[in-house]
Amino acid sequence: MVETYQRRSALAHLGLVARAAGSSRERAGIIMSEVPHRTIVNIRGMASDPAFSSAVQTATGLPLPEAANAVSSAGVWQILWLGPNEWWITGPDGEADSLIEALRANFAGQHAAACDVSESRAIIRLKGPKARDVLMRGVSLDLHPRAFRVGQCAQTGLSRANALLHLVDDAPTFEIYVLKSFSDYLWRWLETVARDFGLAVEA
Repeated sequence: MVETYQRRSALAHLGLVARAAGSSRERAGIIMSEVPHRTIVNIRGMASDPAFSSAVQTATGLPLPEAANAVSSAGVWQILWLGPNEWWITGPDGEADSLIEALRANFAGQHAAACDVSESRAIIRLKGPKARDVLMRGVSLDLHPRAFRVGQCAQTGLSRANALLHLVDDAPTFEIYVLKSFSDYLWRWLETVARDFGLAVEA
C-alpha cells in the first residue's frame, strides 16, 4: 500500500497548482482543474430487488438511481448509474474501505458485489459558459441543456478516450472520469480546445 505522503494525483506532473496561481479567470470561458483522490466504489446487483436497493441506501443514505444515466447525490456523496446492474458510489478520499465493509455486510445472502476502483480513474473538472462547446468537439452525445440536465451522467467516447461525464451544476460544471492512463492525453486535448474560448486553470 502506498504511504499517504507518497501519493501523487494522476496529473500532478503538469504542475497545475503553480499554473493556477498565475492564471486569470476574469475573461475565461473555461476553467479546468483536477479533482484528485476521490473514493469510487463499483457496485453490481439487481435494481429490481428491493433488498439490494435497501442495502445500498442503508450503507450510503442515498436512494439507488434506477433510471438510465441518473445520479443520486447528497453533500459530498453521489451514486452514478452506469448500467442496468452497475453503479459507482463516489465520495471523499479514504472512505472506500469502510463503505465496502458496510455494503458487503448488507449484501449478505444476495447476488451483489462491491469493489474499490478509486485508483483506476482520474477526474477532470471542466466548467464555465463554454464547457459544452468544448465537449461537443469530442463527443457524439447531445449535450444541449434540454437533453443532458444537471444531475445526469453518461458514458461516452471523448476524443477517442472512454469517459464518464457527470453534469454537476448549471454553470455548467462537468466532471469527467477517465482511466488514469488516458488522463494526460485527455487533459491536453481539452486544454487545446479550451484555449479557443479563453482558458484558466484552477487549483
